[in-house]
Amino acid sequence: MDWMTRLAQFTTADYAALALLFASWIAIGYAVEHPPRRRPSVSGLMARYRRDWMVQMITRQPRIFDAQTLSTLRQGTAFFASATMIAIGGCLALLGNMERFIGIARDLTLESDPEIVWEIKILVVLVFLSNAFLKFVWSHRLFGYCAVLMAAVPNDPEDPLALPRAGKAGEINITAARGFNRGLRSLYFALAAAAWMLGAAVLAGAVVLACLVLLRREFASHSRRVLMQPEDGTSHSRGGDTAAHGESRNLGS
Repeated sequence: MDWMTRLAQFTTADYAALALLFASWIAIGYAVEHPPRRRPSVSGLMARYRRDWMVQMITRQPRIFDAQTLSTLRQGTAFFASATMIAIGGCLALLGNMERFIGIARDLTLESDPEIVWEIKILVVLVFLSNAFLKFVWSHRLFGYCAVLMAAVPNDPEDPLALPRAGKAGEINITAARGFNRGLRSLYFALAAAAWMLGAAVLAGAVVLACLVLLRREFASHSRRVLMQPEDGTSHSRGGDTAAHGESRNLGS
């Protein structure tokens, strides 16, 4: 069976849902990392605090709190990398034992697709899981780089190397967090891709749901409202977008 014959096993609805899956993954990533200036994302807002953290670290004595915080971030990336590797192993195990999996899938969907169709559906999930694993591993390594830079920051704020090195540590920290967030988004869409086992319509619905969840958490969550509150102690409104606009214009992602 050549590839044209294999691809002919999928319907137009399958291709449309698959295109929606990958297009949404790319679009959501762009929206989170390049938000409108008047509507920063949670990731962008946190970037400012990561930079401020590195500046505050210069005069903190001792720096045990900073080391523990960074260690917690590295543990989170290590946990997700390990969990993703287990999920990848599970998908590879399914590819090696398709008969039992197809029996269960057919009971759920009442469809009698050939084995190659189910294999390709699992491979799509593997693509997202593999991307997530690579992002988590790279994020873990970047947090390690950040730890080295933090250790190289002089304790004396008057030292000419203090602020430049703290700035470098902040940017590396932000880059590591960006990789971690990309890995999390890949996991969201891996779960959405798994819904393809139940059909194209279910896949499209799962993609829409994943997008709504991600957009809400980045642009309409309670945590975002807290981050957008003014820090002069005069107001604690739930909106705060306009008041905090001046503080968030130059935020990274």
